[in-house]
Amino acid sequence: MESSALGLLLVPLASLFLLLGSTSAQLSVDYYSKTCPNAEQIVRKEMIEILSVAPSLAGPFLRLHFHDCFVRGCDGSVLLDSTPGNKAEKKALPNLTLRGFGSVDRVKAELEKECPNTVSCADVLALMARDAVWLSKGPTWPVSLGRRDGRVSYANETKQLPPPQADLTQLIQMFANKGLDLKDLVVLSGAHTIGNAHCSSISDRLYNFTGLDNLSDVDPFLEKHYLAKLRSTCSPTDTKTIIEMDPGSYRTFDTSYFNYVAKRRSAFHSDWALLTDSFTRAYVLKHANGFESEFFQDFAESMIKMGNVDVLTGSQGEIRKKCSIVN
Repeated sequence: MESSALGLLLVPLASLFLLLGSTSAQLSVDYYSKTCPNAEQIVRKEMIEILSVAPSLAGPFLRLHFHDCFVRGCDGSVLLDSTPGNKAEKKALPNLTLRGFGSVDRVKAELEKECPNTVSCADVLALMARDAVWLSKGPTWPVSLGRRDGRVSYANETKQLPPPQADLTQLIQMFANKGLDLKDLVVLSGAHTIGNAHCSSISDRLYNFTGLDNLSDVDPFLEKHYLAKLRSTCSPTDTKTIIEMDPGSYRTFDTSYFNYVAKRRSAFHSDWALLTDSFTRAYVLKHANGFESEFFQDFAESMIKMGNVDVLTGSQGEIRKKCSIVN
């Protein structure tokens, strides 16, 4: 897979290095240059091997980073296990469908062999998310490093995660709370191009949209043929079936997601909500017709911004030996 990356779009680095410097002065792309110079190569090697066997994990790796950064900032708290008396983030309802924890442990273990007690789990998530996109034929970008790991994780704080049922007003506020703007919202939604959704996340759109609890109570904004297809796949009580959010190219990072949104064939109500604002609607419609290089550039910039949300640096937090437990 690595050799095929020669044909991928490489985002211009100059503007992104400027963005890195402006967002978090305590992080740097060469943070491990002396303490663990092969850190990124180790992550890349493991990611190539993991995704060559399980390419469908690319979306989940990206989702792990997103869910981490939206709760307590990018501090690896989503990886922590519950403890007696405390229910951790990963056990909260929005995170029960997260996948890829074992792969994170695998990558972290390799880093520990090379550089014990050096590379944070939060940085591991940021690097794995970047490589998941790159290995799915998407853009690459310089990842600023030096995040520290948090020591706490609370399930009740996952209410900060944008739900699939959210309208645009809710989404705007939730993103703004993290320092992300309207453009970041529509751009980062494009990550759904390599995503999957559980039927349980969309069942209300198919069977009980307004709470009437009858089979005709459906989301009127779903295109009727797509609605029929979803209902043929997802029963009202299905909690296990997974659907592709970008049918036909969900393993390829591209702009086809926007085409589905424009045709009202998006799985989440929050995706359709992008059509209810003039700016986000214009972005969706433009990229439904291509302009891939522009989207790739925008996505790289928004990922850098998101990766710097409320990071712990310096003497804050710790460097976890194992990502699932504090030291």
